[in-house]
Amino acid sequence: MNNKAISWIILIVLSLVWGSSFMLMKQGLRAFTSDEVAGLRITIASAFMLPFLIRHYKIDLKKNLLGLLLMGVFGNLIPAFLFTKAETQISSSLTGMLNALTPMFTIIIGMIAFNHKISKHQIIGVLIGFVGAIALVALGDNENDQTKNIMYSLLVAAATLCYAISVNGIKAYLGHVNSLTATVWSFSLIGPVAAIYLFGFTDVVAHATQHPEGMRSLGFVSILAIVGSALSVVVYNTLIKLSGTVFAASCTYLIPIVAIGWGLFDGEVINLIQLLAVIVIIGGIWMINSSGKAKNT
Repeated sequence: MNNKAISWIILIVLSLVWGSSFMLMKQGLRAFTSDEVAGLRITIASAFMLPFLIRHYKIDLKKNLLGLLLMGVFGNLIPAFLFTKAETQISSSLTGMLNALTPMFTIIIGMIAFNHKISKHQIIGVLIGFVGAIALVALGDNENDQTKNIMYSLLVAAATLCYAISVNGIKAYLGHVNSLTATVWSFSLIGPVAAIYLFGFTDVVAHATQHPEGMRSLGFVSILAIVGSALSVVVYNTLIKLSGTVFAASCTYLIPIVAIGWGLFDGEVINLIQLLAVIVIIGGIWMINSSGKAKNT
């Protein structure tokens, strides 16, 4: 099987996993606060990856520290808190749809900070997706207060900007590092920070043991942490190395389809404008990939 076929398989699997993560966050919020869900996600993922450190401890930490921090802090730690906070006020499906902002920020960060050359087709594709995302925020949710909707949607936008920084950082600074090794070390760096905050500054233990849905929510967050964070990050790093940053980030165009499916299953209202906006967003995938890979991506 060639690299192109492998890349598409990885893209689809990641889209299914990450498209489901927003519903898992929602289930976690039934018993925990947004900060607790985020802290649990990072702490559990870090604990899951810790045994792998035995075989992947060999790394030039000084040389690779910047890339590992970009991957850990911007690719996992900060977005975890931003996404869960956003979901306290906007639906899981809308949160998932807004992931389409990631490719736009990936291209902008790539051009500004890493001198990546992007084709016109890719720029147009990202802009098309961005228009769809704007429509989701401005026109797609008439049930909630529009000002609040915009404010919490901006948290999602900030999270996607963090993802874009991480994606470019991985490609630029960790391309020579084994994907599992990079993931293990990035979580080793951020795990203690999340754990200290979680157990030192929140009521997570009380909520887990005393809330009627505490154990159930903890189970969903554990799945989110292990599958949606730890394992997926390893696979995503592999995709970046195989196909470049723009193609890897375009998996966020497929995530809304999965997020909508879970939202409908859980009784969330999806209106016609949101569906049309998602169609526009998906159309951007074809534009991004229609002219092949851009140089230096």
